[in-house]
Amino acid sequence: MNITQDKVVELDYKLTVDGDVIDQSEPGEPLTYLHGHSNIIPGLERALEGHTTGDTVQVTVAPEDGYGERDEENVEELDRADFEDDIEIGATYYAQAEDGSVIPFTVMSIDGDTVQVDFNPPLAGETLNFDVTVLGVRDATGEELEHGHAHTPDSHAH
Repeated sequence: MNITQDKVVELDYKLTVDGDVIDQSEPGEPLTYLHGHSNIIPGLERALEGHTTGDTVQVTVAPEDGYGERDEENVEELDRADFEDDIEIGATYYAQAEDGSVIPFTVMSIDGDTVQVDFNPPLAGETLNFDVTVLGVRDATGEELEHGHAHTPDSHAH
């Protein structure tokens, strides 16, 4: 069965940036996603289209097809009083947007009562290199299609 719209795909992957391993699936814990529903970055999803179980794929994803270009306008200064606890440089925190969504940001520096934060995704502006092995492809269930993501036996509860 080939990877196409509305298929559930299981894969092992390793992500490197400039030769450094940034992320990888754990043995026996594949990444499972619903193809065609923006569950993974666009460049990787397009590259996997048409592949089948057992295929190994090396994919290079440019920033515009990954986490986007870095935007310096997404770097802001916040008041230290906006933080409840001790602040750690390099740590990821979460802000709530006006529409109720949650936006992650990274603390870049602290200068007195001013905290410089970066709302860019950590991998924005980076070229991503994936080594992927397709472990399985199956038809999505009606519930998965309705929810817009894959369900796995040990990870799904609504």
